[in-house]
Amino acid sequence: MSGDWRPSASFEALRLRARLNATIRAFFAERGVTEVETPVLSMAGNTDPNIASFSLAFSGRTDGAPRTRWLRTSPEYPLKRLLAAGFGDCYELGRVFRDGEAGGRHNPEFTMLEWYRLGWDHRRLIDETAELVQAALALVGRGARLEQVAYRELYRRELGLDPAHAGIEELRAALGGVVIDPAGLTRDDWLDLLMTHRLQPAFPRDRLLAVYDYPASQCALARVRPAGEGDDAPAAERFELYLGPLELANGYHELADAAEQGARFQRDLAVRAQRGDALPPRDERLLAALAAGFPHCAGVALGVDRLLMAMLGAERIAEVLAFDFARA
Repeated sequence: MSGDWRPSASFEALRLRARLNATIRAFFAERGVTEVETPVLSMAGNTDPNIASFSLAFSGRTDGAPRTRWLRTSPEYPLKRLLAAGFGDCYELGRVFRDGEAGGRHNPEFTMLEWYRLGWDHRRLIDETAELVQAALALVGRGARLEQVAYRELYRRELGLDPAHAGIEELRAALGGVVIDPAGLTRDDWLDLLMTHRLQPAFPRDRLLAVYDYPASQCALARVRPAGEGDDAPAAERFELYLGPLELANGYHELADAAEQGARFQRDLAVRAQRGDALPPRDERLLAALAAGFPHCAGVALGVDRLLMAMLGAERIAEVLAFDFARA
């Protein structure tokens, strides 16, 4: 361990991070979006079955509150509570934490930028997200044009199948030579595998691609638009933004229905229970905020470390972190 006291990133990368942070803050200052800070520790955890949270025990006085607290996996829930209270457009730039994610492209603590725009939907937010990424790329003399495509159209165009109606066997066949153990995989898992193994690797490196309107079964925290108006399947009003094959951001036309949000939390916990995973407490304060009246808005989370990796052409997240997990 004698040599690993040195930083994992170059000084150039660390200085670029500082310039990127300044660019982000200037970008939102020009648009009247206010920077805020929200708690890193919470009584509630993230119920998403695909995200593992860190927890810790508080040793001081709690006045009956739980001693177990959860490190945030994103600042989403407290930011939404601010929106429900009437604060207005806001963003947070800070550290988030996810257990079990360490390696070439993942670090258990990383930097997330998350922001919300009142009165907007996910399609409008795509443009602003792309503008921010383009401003970041300009710092290193690069550019990338934006293309937008509906999820369903992307699969039809590139794979020749309709993701709204294709059966599991058709989805498996579309993987071609990619061999995957099918045990326990759902239809959505096969769709995700097609994205990561067939579609993403072919995305042009100097193009920003926004994929929008996902299957309703992949709604996460987005509104679901019913079938109609020429579309025979409901759609989750969300988008993902890619720079080449690298996913940078995930945005939603935000769900405002407290009852539906509570039901989604319960579905998440049921999946976790079936797998034998931890059961983090639901965020009851978020549900109360939604019930009190949540404004029509769109929000997006962007991985700052991934953006830096793309700006520098880095293959490993350690190259953009002062000290990665192995040196922390």
